[in-house]
Amino acid sequence: MATQDYAASVQGVAVRVTNLNEDGTLKDGDRDSIVTSAFIRVSFTPEFEEGDEITEKSANGQLCVSYKAPDTLKRVTFELAICEPDPELTWALSGGTTLLDADGLAAGWTSPSVFEEATPYGVAIEVWSRAVQNGKTASTNPYYHWIFPYVKTRISGDRVIENGMLATTFQGWGVGNAEFGTGVDGRWVWPDVTDRPYSYARSDWAPTGLRGLYTWDPATGTGTAVTDLEALNDSPDTLTDDLYQAE
Repeated sequence: MATQDYAASVQGVAVRVTNLNEDGTLKDGDRDSIVTSAFIRVSFTPEFEEGDEITEKSANGQLCVSYKAPDTLKRVTFELAICEPDPELTWALSGGTTLLDADGLAAGWTSPSVFEEATPYGVAIEVWSRAVQNGKTASTNPYYHWIFPYVKTRISGDRVIENGMLATTFQGWGVGNAEFGTGVDGRWVWPDVTDRPYSYARSDWAPTGLRGLYTWDPATGTGTAVTDLEALNDSPDTLTDDLYQAE
């Protein structure tokens, strides 16, 4: 009988963030999916609602009824820290507006307006880590694929400009999203479980070596890099705002 190989999850190798439509389906426009390996950490914590505890004593003071309802999973809390202030990834995770230079390339980012709901529909976040067995990368399915099908985040923590790296951290929460389906590239083969806050499975593929905006073909699982950002500025597809381009 086949069994697992008990590989450990070691190191994060890639993150993919994909914008969602209002109904939870994944957007497939030119600015809707971004990949990076330049992240410091991804952390998540399952958050549970404690079940009610019912205790009753009899007239003589002895315990006659004791029952505790089970704890139930509500959501996960989520944190992603990246290596540099990536304007495209910052826009995807916290709204606001991407600023383009005169050549149509992403040069900066501006925050959402005060009182604005910056990311009304949320994003799907996928993370890949390395599967390691006996001190080396597993020969079969060398990655773990982690999916968080519906996440809402915002920039969190102090932003300190100093003699050191400027930390860029996003925090938020995630729940299930049945509309995630097989994912933006069709590679997730367990669509029936995406109504849950997180899942993981071994995979033979990860978007290693890819960075930036990509479109994906769900029939083949392949990605195509988006390079013509100036054309995107003529027909922007943003969460809340237009792109701003320098003259």
